[in-house]
Amino acid sequence: MTVHNLYIFDRNGSCLYYNEWNRKKQAGISKDEEFKLMYGMLFSIRSFVSKMSPLDMKEGFLTFQTSKYRLHYYETPSGLRFVMNTDLSVPNARETLQHIYSNLYVEYIVKNPVCVLGQSLDSELFSSRLDAFIRALPYYSPRAA
Repeated sequence: MTVHNLYIFDRNGSCLYYNEWNRKKQAGISKDEEFKLMYGMLFSIRSFVSKMSPLDMKEGFLTFQTSKYRLHYYETPSGLRFVMNTDLSVPNARETLQHIYSNLYVEYIVKNPVCVLGQSLDSELFSSRLDAFIRALPYYSPRAA
């Protein structure tokens, strides 16, 4: 079990933060292009799910799975989007993403007067606490395939 990477997007699709832990294969394109593709895919999936769902989808979609990885998605009321890619053995990381938002992002970014909301997250404290949190997850393994 492992975590591959994490994206944080603002409501306009700008990638505010990105980090990798156990990503084995690179996309072969620039990071900016990858961020645009990821956000575009999220936008399309959200739209598809909201239009095709037979029930009222209050939370929208939560995960997306391929044969190789699982994408976990959490959107805040303010429009921030947290996306974590893991291997298939991680069933649901919604609580993990909510914790990252409420206990790390809010504490180290929103409450930090030096950090400007809506701009790239350059807080070393946030990055180090997030890294420690991810590495302490029960489904994180540095040697996962």
